[in-house]
Amino acid sequence: MIISIMAGGPECFWPDLTWYKEKTDLWVGVDRGVWSLLEKGIEPKYGFGDFDSVSEGEYKRIEQMLEEINLYSSEKDETDLEIAFKWAIGQKPREIHILGATGGRLDHFLGNIQLLQKESVLPHGDMDIYIVDRQNIITVKTAGSYKVTALKDKKYFSLLPVNAEVTGITLSGFKYPLDDASLEMGSTLCISNELISESGNVSFEKGILMVIRSSD
Repeated sequence: MIISIMAGGPECFWPDLTWYKEKTDLWVGVDRGVWSLLEKGIEPKYGFGDFDSVSEGEYKRIEQMLEEINLYSSEKDETDLEIAFKWAIGQKPREIHILGATGGRLDHFLGNIQLLQKESVLPHGDMDIYIVDRQNIITVKTAGSYKVTALKDKKYFSLLPVNAEVTGITLSGFKYPLDDASLEMGSTLCISNELISESGNVSFEKGILMVIRSSD
């Protein structure tokens, strides 16, 4: 199962929704993201949030259209997206795609990125989790070996350490290969690499890496 979650970020940062309309098995809306999906002709099955960013009329329409609304107080210890994300994890899907989670307020953006790094989430096991916008696909990986394939619209491949140091990094099939390298927090060594064939391999022995596929 593939779950797509639409948060309330600005539409100008969204990816093209064509692929998601075709592949998503279950749509979830978060706060204003519910209304955004309905405006695009997508009917989410579940909604989460305090819905303080929609009008009274919009909320009435949301009540009519959704199978289930999970309404929360605006005063709580988690963001609306974190609540929806935890619920999605509990469904044990094959993939989770989070849209509308970038742009706008920087505190929300950084908080959303850190959702992928939570100890309760890592390791993902057989579950792949992505934050996606118009220019980027972001995911987090624990130590292991991973095959990566070229994406024609995402030329750049970057790795950032999530913890203090990631060790044993080996990259093959890339413009800038590595062999048993280490990456410390704050290093830009693995920014803007590129695949030189249809596929490559990333492996590392210890630590957690954020993987970012980007376009200009």
